[in-house]
Amino acid sequence: MARFSIEPVRPEDVGHVMDMIAELAAFERLEHLLECTAAQLSSALFGPDKSIECLLGWSEQDSRRVPVAYAIFFHNFSTFLGRRGLYLEDLYVRPAFRHRGHARAILAHLAALALERDCGRFEWTVLDWNTGAQDVYRSIGAEVLPEWRITRMTGDSIRRLAGK
Repeated sequence: MARFSIEPVRPEDVGHVMDMIAELAAFERLEHLLECTAAQLSSALFGPDKSIECLLGWSEQDSRRVPVAYAIFFHNFSTFLGRRGLYLEDLYVRPAFRHRGHARAILAHLAALALERDCGRFEWTVLDWNTGAQDVYRSIGAEVLPEWRITRMTGDSIRRLAGK
């Protein structure tokens, strides 16, 4: 079995993450919504107003390291708990590297980080049709909350509400 390691993303790795973001968009059938550029991602990760963090999963293949997974996350805040939480925006493992425990390893890494940072929650969303991911999440003790719905505004809706 190939060795798998998890490391914080470095500026020179942004291209690898962008490639996998495009793969994730295709997997979720949402390519038409993908607008993020490498420059935007780099700024969000490493700029003066950095807003996200990213882990990159690497597999040893024929004596070389290959990027095979990523997780983008950030902190939110629970007013009920009075503490920040860890929110996982994306978790993606390339298809050829699935069913090897990589997603679970990244989730465990993030859970440890949430504990280290005294987070009250570790949360993420999953598409309703992605039952494979839901099964993985349930197998590690996560609860898929059926009573919550994501509410979102974008583009023109935001401008209209803001009166712009």
